[in-house]
Order: sequence, then C-alpha cells, then structure tokens
Amino acid sequence: MRIGELAKRTGVSVRALRYYEEKGLLWPDRTPGGYRVFADSDVHRVAHVRTLLAAGLRMELIRKILSCLSGDSLLLDDCRGRLEGERRRITADIDRLVHTRSLLDDLLATTRAETAAAADADHAVPSVAVDP
Repeated sequence: MRIGELAKRTGVSVRALRYYEEKGLLWPDRTPGGYRVFADSDVHRVAHVRTLLAAGLRMELIRKILSCLSGDSLLLDDCRGRLEGERRRITADIDRLVHTRSLLDDLLATTRAETAAAADADHAVPSVAVDP
C-alpha cells in the first residue's frame, strides 16, 4: 500500500509517517518511481508507535522496542531490560501524579469548605439589638 492508504488506515498523517520513516520506525520498500510501498504489517507497527508515543517514550527507545516486537533483535534480554526500565519510569510518573492529585484534592476540599463558610456568613441574618 502507498503512504496515503497507510495514513487513511491508521489515522496518522502522511507527514507523521514520513517522520517515523526518518526516525527508523518504518522501512517501506520503494517502487522504481520512488514511491513508498508499505506492508500490511505496517498498520500494526504504526499502532504500536502511537501507543508508545502516548506513553511518553522517546523515538530512539521506540525504535529499539519495535525491533524487539518484530523479532529483529537478537538481544531479547536487552529489550526486556529496556522495557522493564520504561515500566519503572512510567510507574514512578504515575505515583507522582497520584500524589499530586491527592494534594490538589486536599486543596480543593479546603477551598470548598472556606467558600461554603464565607457563603453562609454572607447569607446570615444580622442580629438587631432592640432597645427596651
């Protein structure tokens, strides 16, 4: 399939697909006229790239991981180590985000309580002193 069809099937722009090729994530064949020709398996490869990018991985690491997924690497233990390292990094990022969310929840609860108390004070009926 040509690059336009791959873009359509993956929902990824032609520009992004060219960038993936530049970074060594895709290796299309070329026609004698120079047109890129992609394999059906490239649809799955692009899906893997998008997932790994969404997880926050860098292009260089994605390239290495994709070689593990495709079986192109003889260093499977090295691939496993890289994947475990990225998993640890992502877990640490999640832990930090959960902690930050907890702090924000506490701040929001405090500001809600203060806002509610201020609103109650604004709506309170003032007491009027009566002279006997």
